[in-house]
Amino acid sequence: MEWHRRHVLGLSDFHPEEMEFVIDTARSMEEVLTRDIKKVPALRGKTVVNLFFEASTRTRTSFEIAGKRLSADVVNFSSATSSVTKGETLLDTARNIEAMKPNILVVRHSASGAALFLSRHVSCSIINAGDGQNEHPSQGLLDLYTILKVKGKIAGLKIAIVGDILHSRVVRSDLHSLGRMGAKLWLCGPATLVPREMERTGAVVTSDIREAVRGADVVIMLRIQLERQKTAYFPSLREYSRRFGLNRDVFSLAKDDAVIMHPGPINRGVELSDELADCERSLVLLQVESGVAVRMALLYLLAGGSHVAH
Repeated sequence: MEWHRRHVLGLSDFHPEEMEFVIDTARSMEEVLTRDIKKVPALRGKTVVNLFFEASTRTRTSFEIAGKRLSADVVNFSSATSSVTKGETLLDTARNIEAMKPNILVVRHSASGAALFLSRHVSCSIINAGDGQNEHPSQGLLDLYTILKVKGKIAGLKIAIVGDILHSRVVRSDLHSLGRMGAKLWLCGPATLVPREMERTGAVVTSDIREAVRGADVVIMLRIQLERQKTAYFPSLREYSRRFGLNRDVFSLAKDDAVIMHPGPINRGVELSDELADCERSLVLLQVESGVAVRMALLYLLAGGSHVAH
């Protein structure tokens, strides 16, 4: 197939064939990452600006590395050291950066819809690196890619996603990527952190982590996003961990070859025990590795690539 998108704002309108195309491109990009010299000239002369209004370690760093592996010029923007602190609006910030002629803006913002808003006002391509509680499309694609690496398929797998469903943009992208590729999705968390709309997604919703994990092929744990919570959704972190944390006893209910994933950062001892976070069935670091290849693929395709340059 051919790539026709100018932006990657979310996965809600992605067809399975498009996701497969991104994954195939990511596989080619991963071959580059195994070389002694991990660089190709595919985006030489192109400029990528990481426009991050929220803190980030994995996403921003992997987009930076992805751009540099493709020989793009990469500029990192931090709102904490910018004119945003002086009252400059999101649109004015983006327009001023656009005047410097970048090719791609990678945007993370606390407001849902921020990436879509910018795509309507600037001429360069936009990649949504997480907008509020809406979507995180590159995370949805890298989760898909990671599971394919280990399991070889998505269709028919039972995948349990446990934690702060309400505030998670990762869940919304995973519902599109994993759900559309045929996974049997289970969502689990306190009733206060699982919005009713999730019952209309086709996923099974439960407040019993043991039910969610029983027979699962993949367990994706989410952190409690205290920075987004304006009220108390559960009595205490200790109580939350007791009822919804993944420990060896609960994980024993999953299939013998089940694996654990987490988008990070991990709140160790809250949603995930230390022994499981670091065990051989944890794919957390493989997710990070996959993220570089997937983000290389997205940058490459948005910049006009149609095949991998060697």
